[in-house]
Amino acid sequence: MPKQHRMLYKKLSGFPPDIIIANLQLPGLSGKDLLVALSSQGLDVPVIVIAEKGMESDVIQAFRLGATDYLIWPAREAEVVSAVERVLKQVRARLEREALAQQLKQTNDELQSRVRELTTIFAIGKAVTSITDQRNLFEKIVEGAVYVTDGDAGWLLIREDRSRTFLLSAQRNLPTKIAEKVNQPWDDGISSLVALSGESLAIYGEPLERFKVAQLGKSALVVPIKIKKEVVGLLVVIRKAVRPFSPSNKSLLEAVADYASISMVNARLFRALEERARSLQKAAENAAASERGKDKVLKNISDELRIPLTDAIKTIETLLVGENSRLNATQKTALRNTQDRLQRVANILESLDRVAS
Repeated sequence: MPKQHRMLYKKLSGFPPDIIIANLQLPGLSGKDLLVALSSQGLDVPVIVIAEKGMESDVIQAFRLGATDYLIWPAREAEVVSAVERVLKQVRARLEREALAQQLKQTNDELQSRVRELTTIFAIGKAVTSITDQRNLFEKIVEGAVYVTDGDAGWLLIREDRSRTFLLSAQRNLPTKIAEKVNQPWDDGISSLVALSGESLAIYGEPLERFKVAQLGKSALVVPIKIKKEVVGLLVVIRKAVRPFSPSNKSLLEAVADYASISMVNARLFRALEERARSLQKAAENAAASERGKDKVLKNISDELRIPLTDAIKTIETLLVGENSRLNATQKTALRNTQDRLQRVANILESLDRVAS
């Protein structure tokens, strides 16, 4: 690059002008040299060239090199003003087009991001109603949680009923030493606070450094998983960079937590039904020798099942019509299907009561 070009590029890069007016016959660095220098450095600055009469071929060449307009010298003040206004109008139009294009790109990127997030949420909802292996389901939930929040890692803590401690039930991208603790008690240093408050927590930067979880990332988002206002689990995502989670991230993670809550309710109900069904089968076999004994056993079993079934149906009804319910249509459909199955079992028990009597 010639020395003159380098000096010009340095000046223009530091403070690019809106318009350049250059004479085609400037000594040292002519107007055409200027156009070549601007083009070679990728500087998009409109240039109005000045030419004397008889230099039409030079003007055409200047346009080929990127000139925006030209003036014939000597030029009147009004002509100069008019040329400058024309060029500025073109510049403003170009800037507006670029701004609109950038805005359109940003909007399109955001729309695509929302579509991916909703697709992930839908996939999690489908998994809740189709995957029977709870461990596999929990892994899908954590994977979706990390994805929709644009996190770097995540984990799911589930409270054990007997000890009331929280177990690491699923994880994604955690260090090996921690990942090996799956199905074991693990305290990340911050989730216990959310378990006590029952409210979601987003924290990043210096305030997070007081907690043990800061060893894993610089931004954290913790959402409680509740059943009837009781915290039974915690869903956590982190980012390694000091980049706070947005309210949108929080809403999406709470939606994922709702699915986790539904899956746990379903698991509890089906476990109870399976246990009762086994008890029913065993009792029926033992009572086969005596019709009277069978009737008595069936009545006892019916009485034993009626209360938990009624409680289960009421629990689902509370989840469906509660004032603070954040369930969407898919979640409500899944719960209604479970409620219908339980009601059919209750109807069967009523039939057994009539037979026994």
